[in-house]
Amino acid sequence: MTDRDGDDDRDHRFSEGEGVDPSYEEFDLDPPELGVDPSKVDPVDSRVVTDTLDKHNIDSEDVDAEELLDVGLNYMQINRYEQATEAFERAAQFAEDDHTAQEAWINKGVAHAELEEYDEAIGAHREALRLDDTSEHAATAETNLAYALWEFGETAQALEHAERAVEIDERFAQGWFNRAFFLSERGLAEEALHCIDNAIRLGMRNARVLEEKAEILEELGEYDEAEEIADEANELRESAEQRLVEERREMQGHTPESAGGGQQRRDPQGGADVTDPGRTSDRDEEDWRLE
Repeated sequence: MTDRDGDDDRDHRFSEGEGVDPSYEEFDLDPPELGVDPSKVDPVDSRVVTDTLDKHNIDSEDVDAEELLDVGLNYMQINRYEQATEAFERAAQFAEDDHTAQEAWINKGVAHAELEEYDEAIGAHREALRLDDTSEHAATAETNLAYALWEFGETAQALEHAERAVEIDERFAQGWFNRAFFLSERGLAEEALHCIDNAIRLGMRNARVLEEKAEILEELGEYDEAEEIADEANELRESAEQRLVEERREMQGHTPESAGGGQQRRDPQGGADVTDPGRTSDRDEEDWRLE
């Protein structure tokens, strides 16, 4: 065994130097291109680094915002709403024009509404309108904002934006339907009837719309006409359910049992697809999704 106690010359001495020159960038643990204030970063936000690096590592010219929009819509079709919100947010971030960015924000709002994240939906639609409140998509943004506000409990603001939607586009059927719904909820049945008739004349004739009209007619005391409209609504619903049964039978390769209708919640409409302003996805007859 070697006795090192008496051999001071062999003892190791730790470096007392000044360390690495600060100008040696390879050892810089806080690269300036990040530009992040740590005090403003949520430690549980798993996307903060990715989101920050995107702007620096990806040239906007290499990103097709239109393709990102399509990715988001495809996520919507398979009910992957969280992924859809992220795709739409990236599309808005990389969009080179306000028109595409507005589409992305509106669709992001719709996706948040599907997740019942109405506060986020409201913010997304407001951002879309901030970009352009008179564009071809502005009416869609307004009516979807009205829907989100209603679900969030801001009923007075909801009516204001529903009215704004039809002021922007008088041929926007879904806007007329939402305006009718909000007016009816306030007891303004005559005005509501006028609005819902406009929606029907513009092609929005489905079970949900006819049921709403029947309720408005009942409020006005027009019970016979209300009953006729309610019967027509039931026929349309049964027809839609039968089509759904047949589609499932074709997909599954066997004859299913008869399908029955469940209790439907009275609700304004949401979820207009901005790739086709004015087109809606009916919550009752199908799975209320973008198509």
